[in-house]
Amino acid sequence: PTNSLHKSAVYYSCLRRVTRVSCVLHSRPLWSLNGTLINLGLDRRRRLSGGNLIISSLDRYQDVGMYQCMAFNAAGAVLSRRASLQFAYLDHFKVHTRSAVSVREGQGVVLLCGTPTSSGDLTYAWVFNEYPYFVQQDNRRFVSQQTGNLYIAKVEASDVGNYTCVVMNSVTKGKVQSSPTSLILRTDGVMGEYEPKIEVNFPDNVPAAKGSTVTLECFALGNPVPEITWKRANGVPFPSKVKMKYSNAVLEIPSFQQEDTGGYECVAENKMGKNIATGRLAFYAKPQWMQAMKDTALAIEERLYWECRANGKPKPSYTWLKNGQQLLSEDRIRVEDGVLSVSALTLSDAGMYQCVAENKHGVIYFAAELMVLASPPDFTGNVLRALLKAKAGTTVTLECKPQAYPTASILWKKGNLPIQTSERITLSPDGTLRLANVSKSDAGSYTCFARNRFGMSSTTGRLLVTDPTGITQGPVDMEIIVGESIVLPCQVTSDPVLDISFSWAFNGQLIAKGDGHFELVGGVSAGDLMIRNIQLYHAGKYICVVDTDVESLSAVAVLIVKGPPSPPESVTVEEVTDSTAQLAWSPGRDNGSPITHYLIQTRTPFTVGWQRVNTVPELIDGNTLTATVVDLNAWVEYEFRVLAKNSVGVGEPSPVSVKTRTEDAGLCCVVPDAAPAELVITWEPVPEELQNGESFGYIIAFRAFGEVSWTHVATSAPGASRYVYRNDSIAPFSPFHVKVGTYNSKGQGPFSPVVTIYSAETEPSGMPAGVWARSVSASEIEVNWQPLSFSPERVLGYEVAYWEDDTKPETMGKVRVPWNQTSVTVSGLAGNTQYFLTVSAFNTAGTGPFLPAINVTSKKPPPSQPPLNVEWTLIGSELSLYWEPVVATESESEVTGYQLSYRRQRHKEVNKLTTANSTAELTLGEEDDDYIIHIQTLSEGGLGPASDPIRIHQLSKLVVHSRGENHSSTASLSTYEPTARTSPPSPCSFPS
Repeated sequence: PTNSLHKSAVYYSCLRRVTRVSCVLHSRPLWSLNGTLINLGLDRRRRLSGGNLIISSLDRYQDVGMYQCMAFNAAGAVLSRRASLQFAYLDHFKVHTRSAVSVREGQGVVLLCGTPTSSGDLTYAWVFNEYPYFVQQDNRRFVSQQTGNLYIAKVEASDVGNYTCVVMNSVTKGKVQSSPTSLILRTDGVMGEYEPKIEVNFPDNVPAAKGSTVTLECFALGNPVPEITWKRANGVPFPSKVKMKYSNAVLEIPSFQQEDTGGYECVAENKMGKNIATGRLAFYAKPQWMQAMKDTALAIEERLYWECRANGKPKPSYTWLKNGQQLLSEDRIRVEDGVLSVSALTLSDAGMYQCVAENKHGVIYFAAELMVLASPPDFTGNVLRALLKAKAGTTVTLECKPQAYPTASILWKKGNLPIQTSERITLSPDGTLRLANVSKSDAGSYTCFARNRFGMSSTTGRLLVTDPTGITQGPVDMEIIVGESIVLPCQVTSDPVLDISFSWAFNGQLIAKGDGHFELVGGVSAGDLMIRNIQLYHAGKYICVVDTDVESLSAVAVLIVKGPPSPPESVTVEEVTDSTAQLAWSPGRDNGSPITHYLIQTRTPFTVGWQRVNTVPELIDGNTLTATVVDLNAWVEYEFRVLAKNSVGVGEPSPVSVKTRTEDAGLCCVVPDAAPAELVITWEPVPEELQNGESFGYIIAFRAFGEVSWTHVATSAPGASRYVYRNDSIAPFSPFHVKVGTYNSKGQGPFSPVVTIYSAETEPSGMPAGVWARSVSASEIEVNWQPLSFSPERVLGYEVAYWEDDTKPETMGKVRVPWNQTSVTVSGLAGNTQYFLTVSAFNTAGTGPFLPAINVTSKKPPPSQPPLNVEWTLIGSELSLYWEPVVATESESEVTGYQLSYRRQRHKEVNKLTTANSTAELTLGEEDDDYIIHIQTLSEGGLGPASDPIRIHQLSKLVVHSRGENHSSTASLSTYEPTARTSPPSPCSFPS
């Protein structure tokens, strides 16, 4: 039940305690009022409903008081907390005429309210002359909510009139009014000035509960009107939560706390003097449990010790109840300051107990059940194993733990003979038998007998002592090459009565069945592990674990796997001329065998696949990480990659470098290989072994498109592969039919098939229009233009030229695209840099006129710092990652998010995930494979550097947590997978 303040019916609830007994006979709960049992059989206004007490037709005089409920069943009885029922009311003022109050002007006055009898919180107001004109409180007038009186510090002529006290009950909302009191001025003079006199004060000691709102009143009479101020006795300023109201006559402290306690002073002051009222605020708190007992089951004759502790202010006192009745110290029972002890328990001590903590502000109850147990020994659920196997030389422990109340005495027998203790055979107080350094002679039948005053019981088991198990051949450390297969041996000798099982662990993880690389082979006494097609990730520690009924053994071996080197990383092109390019790279892992040297390959739009290139130095040893590629063609776009080689073989190639164009062969422009009015014919020479005779030569036949007759020219040079026909009448880019034949001293051979070629052409004369550009990232600018609407010359494509500064021609770069493309992204640029750009059309003769240059500034570069301190948690297949947010410097682009790149180790397909925060959630596949993860920042400037590679092992289905390295480096990139290309047909081919 809870405390209640009622003006009508009341409804009380009492919940009965539910015990562990499966079938309990409940009786009706008992209710008491002011300590006297309520006889519900003789009381028609009170009735029970499911344990709740319902009172109808409430009577203010009969039903007021303290209520308490007692609930009981077969386990005992408990009391509820006490609850107070009070009635709110407000009687009327006595009807009589109040005497007039006569004062001098300038004098202070107090008008008494004379509150009628009441119960419940009241509020006060005063009416001046007639309703609804209420007295307005200010520094001169104050209505105390403690006394209900009206205080006027200094009476003025305007105060003359009738005053009525209005009282309202906050619970019933009832309101009553007093008879009016007249205030009149005396005619015998005006009151002189005098010092303040405090009429409204607060008690010397004010108790306050934690969290409550405390209100202190202080008001003084005086002439002139006194000024009210407040301060703390210790001089500490008031916190911001403290409020002053009604010209400082009221001090309000909301959410009262321990630090608000102490002395408070109200100072009333005018020019004639001052007066001070003092008092203390004291903190109080109802009891709250800090420590309580719990349901307890003890054996008969054992000792009960319960302790309960509660905090509160003032300090609570304690009482103990058994089945609702107070316990006092006597004989076996000791009750002292929250402690209950009962020695030598009997069955009659069982029941419901309550600890009661109480101070003047509240009382709390805590209940627990005491069960007193008495039974003979019972081994149900705790019998000895029927057969226990133990290795010779070990210690055997046989437990004898029957359920018995009181505790049983224990006796051990081997066969029919009692066991005698010795240095090797010991018996502990709880009945446990220990046999140290067992041998075959200790084998046999063992029986534990348990007895107390209620009976006896026993349990029997047999001990079998076996020979030790040994590993006769275990795995040894090995080195092996990728792709080979091996068998790691694990063979044992053991006692034939033992069951043996083998298991293998790799780098701390159990090797699961179904892995295509691992297979257990061998017979009953062997658990050899075969590893097929070994890969680099199979390197590590292998443990063979042998389990028997009595012991576990293991043998360890370290497997070193050697393979071709991993791909080199971070291939960059540092310096470029018209025929050379300087490369630099970072080494990949050597995979168990030192890198002996590096190879460099390149490709262009005009080559078939990747080609080996010439370098300086010619042979790049394994300690060299830079080289210069030579013999390149001018004004060609190249890509490069690097391969590493060791004693095992050549590894996978590095990621492809950024596309880089070699410089022009001239100072300012491209010089075409042929001028207009020329026809250039080339062919593949016939090898000497197919010339079939002396005086070998070629016959070149050509004719303009549409003509019938052929022009023939012969050359007697066997190694010739080119012929130039010059004629000023040839129009630029005119089509010709061409065929080439052969001859020797024996006669003329067949001609090649006829092909169509074109004469040299002139550069375009028109300029594209509508050029505009925008920065895409720190290293890329997108350029757009409108195509030429008409051009008398052939247009093969468009060329975009760009440079940083007109005074720095060495910074110029060029990009070419086909004729049907009207935009291109220029890459490889410097961040936060202004570039000038222009566009022109081109063909084989060269470039046409350029448009006036436009300028655009590339975006700030992405943050140079990669994500650091990466942490991850793997639960099943759900992976959570966390890392430190990257903060960009002033010269870098702001971070807009992060990109996660992840792939399975045995696959090259890379998946990507973006997130706006420094956390990410991934669901990994169920495949038994590692995952490699990199994290990069996203910004307007592009992708930032990657974090250290994060390797997630999928074999573990337990909760795994890891912290990343506290430094940064360039992340490993996947190797490039070359695509097949078809070779274009040669211009001419010749039969032998």
